[in-house]
Amino acid sequence: MWIIGLCLLSMVIACSNAFAESETIFSGVPMTKISEGGISRVSQELERKDAINLACVISKIEGKYYWATRENKEMIKFESGAFETYVAVDGSGYVRAIRQDMKEAASLMDKTEEKYDYVEHLLLGLRSVTYYGTRNK
Repeated sequence: MWIIGLCLLSMVIACSNAFAESETIFSGVPMTKISEGGISRVSQELERKDAINLACVISKIEGKYYWATRENKEMIKFESGAFETYVAVDGSGYVRAIRQDMKEAASLMDKTEEKYDYVEHLLLGLRSVTYYGTRNK
């Protein structure tokens, strides 16, 4: 009988870990996309209907950060001044966002900080894609 109880307890623990609560801590939609490859650089303003499919989402699960829109890559969070930076542990990119409580102050830095709330930078081999956008959350 104790074996059945032990099995049930193991299943409950496994299920609770599998359904750990996920909290969206950052969500943004890009407005501008810049693709660079050393030889060429292409900048384009994104239409809202296309930008929605390129949204940036970072989640927090059990104290760890994950790039939900990039294959749930684990990230490490750094805070400095008006900015929060989330870096992918595999080196594939990062997201830097202006802290919501610091937007007004950061806007005084430059027109970039005034217009945008975050930058998302992806490394693809020696090429890169950078998105600038506005925060939803």
